Amino acid sequence: MGSTEVVLKTNELIQQVRDRLRVAQSRQENYVGQRRSEFEFQVGDLVSLKVSPWKGFIRFRKRGKLGPRYIGSFRISARVGRVAYQLDLSVELNQIHNTFHVSQIQKCVSDEIAVIPLEHIQVDNRLNYVERLMAILDWKTKILRNKLVEPVKVRWQHRKGSEWTWDPE
Repeated sequence: MGSTEVVLKTNELIQQVRDRLRVAQSRQENYVGQRRSEFEFQVGDLVSLKVSPWKGFIRFRKRGKLGPRYIGSFRISARVGRVAYQLDLSVELNQIHNTFHVSQIQKCVSDEIAVIPLEHIQVDNRLNYVERLMAILDWKTKILRNKLVEPVKVRWQHRKGSEWTWDPE
């Protein structure tokens, strides 16, 4: 093979790689474009606030995946830049900065069950949710392989009446 043939072969391979990259990029661009949605809110809209950024600082109701994802219905007071909004927070949340990124807020749902009103939530001075123990209802003894576990059935006072859970002693 001569040097011109090697150069032609190399140029063909480079063009083939470029074509495959172009196809892959267009496929990924199409995939992202279908799932992306731009959120814009107007001043005065009601929005709910995402709870997850406060993990470890503030807890509402249950821990983990059964806890609420969004709280309250807050009114947008101003738009700050392209992707940030200023909210009118309630007195209970006055220790939290009132400007949030658009990814941390969601259009407020009209379903009253899905929204947790902050008037019924008690928060202490360290921003932890306060649950009150009402009564111990039952005890059990479980044998797990080589150790004994004694769970206790506890009734808690929550924002909507009482609720019970099995907790370790």
